[in-house]
Amino acid sequence: MHPSDIKSTVSSSGLEDTLLSYMAVCLSGKGESFTRDWQDFLGHGIFTTDGEEWAASRQLLRPFFAQNRVRVLEVFEKHVQQLLYLINGQGQEIDISELFYGFTLDAATDFLLGRSVGSLGNPDSQFAQAFGEVQRIQNTRQRVGPFQRLVPSKNFWKGLKVMDSFIEPFVQDALNHSPEELDEKEAQSTNGSTWLQSVARFTRDRKVIRDQIVNILLAGRDTTAGTLSFLFKELSAHPDIYGKLRREILEKVGSREAPTYDDLKNMPYLQHCISETLRIYPSVPFNVRLALKDTTLPKGGGHDGLSPVGVGKDTTIVYSTRHLHLNPSMYPAVSASSPLVLDFCPGRWETWTPRPWQYLPFNGGPRICIGQQFALAEIGYTTVRIVQRFDRLEKYWGVGDDLVKSEIVMSPANGVKVGFFGDAD
Repeated sequence: MHPSDIKSTVSSSGLEDTLLSYMAVCLSGKGESFTRDWQDFLGHGIFTTDGEEWAASRQLLRPFFAQNRVRVLEVFEKHVQQLLYLINGQGQEIDISELFYGFTLDAATDFLLGRSVGSLGNPDSQFAQAFGEVQRIQNTRQRVGPFQRLVPSKNFWKGLKVMDSFIEPFVQDALNHSPEELDEKEAQSTNGSTWLQSVARFTRDRKVIRDQIVNILLAGRDTTAGTLSFLFKELSAHPDIYGKLRREILEKVGSREAPTYDDLKNMPYLQHCISETLRIYPSVPFNVRLALKDTTLPKGGGHDGLSPVGVGKDTTIVYSTRHLHLNPSMYPAVSASSPLVLDFCPGRWETWTPRPWQYLPFNGGPRICIGQQFALAEIGYTTVRIVQRFDRLEKYWGVGDDLVKSEIVMSPANGVKVGFFGDAD
């Protein structure tokens, strides 16, 4: 799909005049079938709803992610210390991807719900196992479409039961306090309220709260863990890049100091490494929209594919962010400063800036990820704390381990086996 088509599909504002006639697709959403297919897992949360219901979810969630910057770094630091302990730094082989999934789930539950699930370093965490299994089966059900009734679902329902049993006490605890009591708790706390408490101040519907929790945990764990996994996989394969990144970090914050938000923003090579990872490995490689009425897309028709193409009402529109990011026509000719599109090269960002709608790691338009800054802060903070601690990263994965899997989000298919050396302790 051409960038102008994607822009028409996912955006509803800021379109140039030539695209105004395609606003019908711009107003497209997920559609009733998508909501129906995903309701057992995600319910009626921000990822599965349209129109006023979606707008209400977004309005409910967005303010919290614009606040609590100090608290979120404190939460990251607490769980990063546990992560560093498990990495050890004596060169032993570890699957850093597995640790990242535990870390991001613990940080997300701590920040959002007020208590960590404690999955980092605990392979027997029932919630983490159930959460992963439900996602796997849900992805299979979605892909087979009308044949999803044939997909064995015993573990799906079992996993949902485990998830809901874990979530319910948090919901009940929040609802035990009136909105006025929650307002008072926030006023008295130096760190403000948790995300769950903020939600409970605005709705007393436990099903609404449960659905929003699952939606946010899906975004808060898997996308960030996948990005961190791919980043350190590439760093292990490029010791020169790891070395350059470490020099920037040590120059900025030293080997011990925890970075602030300003520190993270003022490390250009760190930001380039993150951007390059998201360019090659966007967290959500495929996305779906539904045409709400008969309309057209600017490109895709005619013998050369450059003419408008008709899109009928209720047509499902699937677009691939990863294919967009890796389309060679979007890049300058190959040179020393512009390597092949599949090459991991943070330096390309020093001379190359993607044009609008060519780089969409967090989607675009009204549905752009509201947790974008939270995710970037977590990725940046975690990377700084690991790289400043260890002076060398060894690659233990080999041929056949560079495969990716795309379920709901993209992740390394076989984990990321590496070893860290040189613990500054």
